[in-house]
Amino acid sequence: MAQLEHFTNSVDSVDAVVARMRALDATLPERDGIAVFNRVYLTVTEAVGRRVDAGCFADPRAAIALDVRFAERYLRVAEGGPAPACWRPLLQLRRHPGVRPLQFALSGINAHIGHDLALAVVDACRTLGCEPVDLEDEFEHVGDLLVSLEERVREELMPGPDLLQVADPLTHLLGSWSLERAREATWAAARALWALRGLPDLAEELAHRLDAAVGCAGRMLLTPLPY
Repeated sequence: MAQLEHFTNSVDSVDAVVARMRALDATLPERDGIAVFNRVYLTVTEAVGRRVDAGCFADPRAAIALDVRFAERYLRVAEGGPAPACWRPLLQLRRHPGVRPLQFALSGINAHIGHDLALAVVDACRTLGCEPVDLEDEFEHVGDLLVSLEERVREELMPGPDLLQVADPLTHLLGSWSLERAREATWAAARALWALRGLPDLAEELAHRLDAAVGCAGRMLLTPLPY
């Protein structure tokens, strides 16, 4: 599958993204792994929409373009479209009884931030006719929202302190992945993909390798654990 396929026609507003996520939530079992991530992502997208409406972005058009192109990558998978390697572990293990809700949420965040966001930056640059540097403020603003959300996800879905010991396998898994590091790597990948846009074979290879690496991390995060 061509990783760098340009998405332009699925949705064109944050409200449309929110509507599709809410519709998806209504069709999924509560414990389903995609449902767990969808609830997390819906919260972020609603927050982005409120900030756009409140004038928090210096360039609202750029913020909307990035948010929509970003969401399209996830929605295409969640609604049954072709899945890149980064999403396959979550799709395969979404109903596994040994995987905890926190793992589902973080695996989805890993796939969407580690892979989809880099390609969404390229998509948005093509849509707007700009360079990645022109979207850096919007990228950082959305990234800050995701960091705060990850903290809340960990608080809400983390087992109680009496159940989570230093030697607990879940503690080990959670310590092996960082949203902040993933976000930094994503920005570097987006800039590299944009720089290689005139060399499509190399850009496609880079996107493919990024996808595979993020998929490996996602499978690790979904390691089934005893309760």
